[in-house]
Amino acid sequence: MEPSENTNKKPIAALLRQYPRGHVIAAGSLVLGLSLLLAFSSSEGTNTPRQSQSIALNLPEVDAFPELESPAVESQPPFLASETTPQPQTQEPEPAALTYTTFTVKSGDSLSVLFKRAGLTDRDLYELIDQAPEARALRRIMPGNEITFGLNPDGELEELVYQRDQLRSLRFSRQEDDVFASEELERTPDVQIAYRRATIDSSLFLAGQRAGMTDNLTMELAGIFGWDIDFILDIRRGDTFSVLFEEHFLDGEKIGNGPILAAEFTNRGKTFRAVRYVSAEGDANYFTPEGRSMRRAFLRTPVEFTRISSPFNPNRRHPVLNTIRAHKGTDYAAPRGTPVKASGDGRVKLAGRKGGYGNTVIIQHGQTYETLYAHLNAFHRGIRSGVRVKQGQIIGYVGSTGLATGPHLHYEFYVNGSVRNPVTVELPQAESVPSSELARFKSQVQPIMAELEQYHRETQLASVGNELRVN
Repeated sequence: MEPSENTNKKPIAALLRQYPRGHVIAAGSLVLGLSLLLAFSSSEGTNTPRQSQSIALNLPEVDAFPELESPAVESQPPFLASETTPQPQTQEPEPAALTYTTFTVKSGDSLSVLFKRAGLTDRDLYELIDQAPEARALRRIMPGNEITFGLNPDGELEELVYQRDQLRSLRFSRQEDDVFASEELERTPDVQIAYRRATIDSSLFLAGQRAGMTDNLTMELAGIFGWDIDFILDIRRGDTFSVLFEEHFLDGEKIGNGPILAAEFTNRGKTFRAVRYVSAEGDANYFTPEGRSMRRAFLRTPVEFTRISSPFNPNRRHPVLNTIRAHKGTDYAAPRGTPVKASGDGRVKLAGRKGGYGNTVIIQHGQTYETLYAHLNAFHRGIRSGVRVKQGQIIGYVGSTGLATGPHLHYEFYVNGSVRNPVTVELPQAESVPSSELARFKSQVQPIMAELEQYHRETQLASVGNELRVN
């Protein structure tokens, strides 16, 4: 029996009976394999479009087997998905924004009060102080200081900034381990050089004020020349001074003055000059332009006084005993509690009661010099026999203990065991610039002195010009 002419219309069962089963299985496997191979080649990035290919097999057209169409083959095999399909990446959530509130410390405020104003508790305060030892500085807050609290959306403290002053602040921030860490922050001000010049008519401070100087700047000037000029006894009408100093600005606003860079003072016709020098070790001191120290080994007066109530006098009549008794020192009248400073470096020989001297401190300065400070109201903390002190260090406070009619400091000065008048004794010079550092000293101070001289000349020319216009 011959097959029908329209063979591609035969039922599948008849076709399967017509061809051996092995041939059909082999042909189907071959077609499926070629399809997978073509799909794999396409997934590896070939740019050649797939062409339909005819395979020479003794089989009818695929259309003859509509019921046996091969399932669609994926363009990329599942077993390659992990190599070619990009995996979604996990993104960490952004930290929540903090809410900042700043409080200015007022008189009577405490840390506990400020924390409560910020919506926090004493427990939050104790946690900060316990975790960050530097937070103990917050116990010394002063009126006018600012404290900024940074809270998260849950109202928990994440950051605190303590503004010590306009340039310095202390910041505490919570770390990942939930512990607070601290860091010091400091802003650098803009620096400008300023010049002032004045003539004394009545007092140094009034002349400084007329020249636009602050009282602190005037005191600094007096401190520089204090070893050569007694600003209580030596100042005369017509004395002049000029000062070159730093002015500090922050965000365009003046916030204060820096150190005096150079100065000149003419007293009773004698001119003194000083310039600031920072040594290679970072120590700043004032020297003459030639390198000699402006300091002496001793302060001329160890206390800020209002007047000399009793001068050095070997034949003075004692005001209490009413007998002729040598007054071996100088009495400086000053309010009770005024700080008394060590006039030079040395070792405390005595800190205690001494007869009519009352509370007394005696300091030994090497083998040659000794100073005595009597009638003290109290000793400064830590001052006792045997301790070493530095020049300018506070050793006690003015009082009237012992044989005294009122609060004052009785000050004596000894050279090789002999008492000398503290007001007139020749004071030894402090160390000058070492010869090995002179070249560095000159390179640093010569431009400063030249600038002072330039300002001085310009001021004089302007003064002459004003006089000519007036005449």
